[in-house]
Formats: sequence, C-alpha cells, structure tokens
Amino acid sequence: MVLAIGAGLSVTAAALDLEPSDALPFGTKRNDLSATDLARVQSVTRPTSRFDAAEPFEAKPGGAATSTAATDGNAFSHPSANLTFEEREPFFVGNGIFKKLWVSSPSSTAASDGLGPLYNARACQRCHLKDGRGHPPRSADDDATSMLMRLSVPPRTAEDEARLANFDTLRIPEPSYGGQLQDFAVPGLAAEGRFSINYDETEIELAGGETASLRKPEITIEDLAYGPMAPDVMTSLRIANPMIGLGLLDAIHPADILALADPDDADGDGISGKPSLVRDPETGALTLGRFGWKASTPSVKVQSAEAFSGDIGISTPLVTDAFGECSIAQSECRDLPSGVQPRLGEVEAPDPILPLVAFYSANLAVPARRDLDDPEVLAGKAVFYNTGCASCHTPKFVTSRDAENRAQRFQLIWPYTDMLLHDMGEGLADGRPVGSASGQEWRTAPLWGIGLTETVNGHTNFLHDGRARNLLEAILWHGGEAQAARDKVVALDPEARAALIRYLESL
Repeated sequence: MVLAIGAGLSVTAAALDLEPSDALPFGTKRNDLSATDLARVQSVTRPTSRFDAAEPFEAKPGGAATSTAATDGNAFSHPSANLTFEEREPFFVGNGIFKKLWVSSPSSTAASDGLGPLYNARACQRCHLKDGRGHPPRSADDDATSMLMRLSVPPRTAEDEARLANFDTLRIPEPSYGGQLQDFAVPGLAAEGRFSINYDETEIELAGGETASLRKPEITIEDLAYGPMAPDVMTSLRIANPMIGLGLLDAIHPADILALADPDDADGDGISGKPSLVRDPETGALTLGRFGWKASTPSVKVQSAEAFSGDIGISTPLVTDAFGECSIAQSECRDLPSGVQPRLGEVEAPDPILPLVAFYSANLAVPARRDLDDPEVLAGKAVFYNTGCASCHTPKFVTSRDAENRAQRFQLIWPYTDMLLHDMGEGLADGRPVGSASGQEWRTAPLWGIGLTETVNGHTNFLHDGRARNLLEAILWHGGEAQAARDKVVALDPEARAALIRYLESL
C-alpha cells in the first residue's frame, strides 16, 4: 500500500476497470497546489515513525474546524469552529430542519407534510441521534429506528446488467419492497414488515490468557404486508453512521484517495483497496463514492437527498419521487396524497431545504482529541501503526484548497480512513454487491470521534450492523485484507492490547 500522497499519480479508465468511453471528470492529480505546497503536504501527511510524543497539530483532528467545546453528550453537534458569524445562520437553520418531524399528507402544517407514505423515521435526527451512531434494537420491545435493512436482487435481464455496468444504478431493488424495508407507514397503510435479530456467540482466545466473545447476527424478516420477498433477495443490516467531519471528508482531493488505491496489490502487502465509482445525479458524471458503508454516494448533498427519500419519504430536487420508497407493486402507497405544495415547488422539500441540511451536515465539527500525550495512549498509537492498522485507516490528509465549503479548505485533518473499499473477509460479508463494492467489501470507516460514542449515544456498538459491542470486538471481526493486522492484535500481550484500545478511545 502506497502511503505517500500522490505526486505524479496517473489513473486510467483501464486501471479502474471502466470502459474506454468513460471519462474521469475528477482530478487524478492535485491541481490546487503549487509544487512547493505539494511538497509541504507530502511531508506533513507522511506517516510518523516516532511515538514518544504527540505529533504537531494532532490535537485538532478537524484542523481549524475542530470543536474544542466540552466533550459531553452534545460533542458531535457543534458547528465547525472556523465558521463565520454569517455562516452560523444556515448551520443552525439546517439543524432545525434536521430535527424537524415530518407528518403525513394532507395536514394543517403544510410546510411539514409529505412523510412516507412508507418510512423508517420521521426526522433525520431520529436515525442520527445527537448526530451520532445508530445501534441495533436492544430488546424485542426496542424499535430499529437507527438501523435499517437494505434490499436488492441480482440482475435478471440484459438491461439490468447494462445499467449496473454503466453505473446508472448501483443495485437492483427487490421487486415488491424496493431498496430497503420500511417498518413504519402513515395511517391507513400497512408498513412493509419488520425484522428481528438473534445472535450466535463464538469465543475467541487471545494471547496472555484472555478471551473475547463475538456475536454474529441472524436475521428473521416478519409480518410482510405486500407478499413474499423474491427468493433471491439479498439483505444487509446498517446502523446510522456518525455525522461528524463529513464536509472535511468531502473536501479530500480525489487524487489523494486514488493515490492510496492498489486494486491489484502491486506492492504485495496484501492490501488492495480500490475506489468506489458512482454517477453524480446532478451532473451524470462518473465520480468517486465517499459516503455510506460501501461508499455508494458521492457527496454530503446527495447522501442527504437519498436519506430524505429512502428513510423519510420526502422528495427533493435531487430525488423527486414524492412517494419515496413505494415500489411499483405498491399501488395503494403510490396513490396516497403527497406533500408537494405547488406554490413552493414541485417537490416536498424544495430549495433551500436540501442545501441547508447539507450545509449543516457538512459542518458538524470533529471534537478535539483527548489524552494524546498520555503514555499509554502513545504506546497504543505505536501498536496501531506497527500492527498495520494505519495501512487502511490512513491517519492524515490535507484537504483541497478549492473545497466547496470555505471552512473545509486546506485543512490538515486526521480522519483515519483511506476512503477506499476493502475485502473484509467472509465474517463481515453481507453477500450484497453495491456498485463497485462486492458482497465482502466495505469502505474503511473513519475513526475520528470513535472514543466518544458511549458519551454521545450511550452504547459502544460498532461495524455496519452494530454486532461489535466494543472496540476490541470490532477489531476481531476484521478479516480478508485486514486478517494479518487482526492476527497481530490477537497475539499481543494484554498490556499492549489495552494500550491499543486506549489509543482508539482517545480519537
């Protein structure tokens, strides 16, 4: 894996497994920096080899945007610290819309109706509680509002194959239930169904006489209201991702992500990360996927629009179906009133609603690091690097000078992700391809803020389906390209393993 940021990188359509006719509109070389600045960026982002003290600027993982507010239950909800007074207004207006409860149509609150008709949550904040991480249901009586089930089927026709090959779609929806199972519905309409989870436990022996227990989820789909699902349906549970630092991830220059890609493992280190490719719905151009568990959306704005539609059933200028996720087979759902107000526009959430939510989402600040000079934290940092964790969880980037949001421009950030797809092995496989990602591939999850999950959200559930109950379990589930690093953690003595966890908790 090449860890230097990519001067001289040249990426061709063939290298990304594209047809020759596919253009690459994103930059494959940094064109925002002078030669002098490029050299500075390469120097400052080079992985450290010293672990006797914190690195310069490590205390502020979000650069000048880092929040230094108290790391309490609201630690993920603060604005970028470098927003101007004028920029704080759209941030807080966007926050209000993010928390807004939508209602079914027609209603007396015309500016808030349009919910569903099928949906998973009534507000963005219901999934991303306190702008943080979702969790599986804690009991049979707990709903799955911060978790959902994705659905798709294999391609069945030549047209399906062509659409997938051309990135016109990233998956084929289940014919009756669409792209995800909707467990709520407006009055008078049946929800699609629900799912329940049971777990199989396996004990893992660790060096030093310690053990850990891993739980694998077993899913049961129940109470289907619109007939049986296709026998070849592919399902995948997903908890909501934390919202911090999204704008900074959006501002990483494409060339810096592509510089880390090694799809054929040319350097023989066993790590073969590859970029996710998607179509930008605004331009139709092929671009890098950055967000979601499989990097299937290209920007914070697109991610917000797809969540409005899929999770809440609200149409926006980017996803215009007012009936949300109602499939063609659900005619009763499609015939229900929508929340479109012609005097305001042709969708239920006309401009400026989506841009405001996107601005809010892009400017949720990363909290400052804690205890980074603590000797145990520094020892754990050395373990993180020496076991190979940093090969995929790339510590540092410098964002683009011409990023869309001013607050994210030319910042040294510490997200601990390469933004690439990696084969994580059979243990974590969901068997459900999405665009560039196979059923065993996942985007490297950013680690910044991970140590504050319990403080903000009251739990320590990690990985795409929340199966890991703590950070050690999350590490032990790593396989595939991460198997060697995982095995090194298993072989550590208990003191070194505890230091690694202590380091992660400081992020």
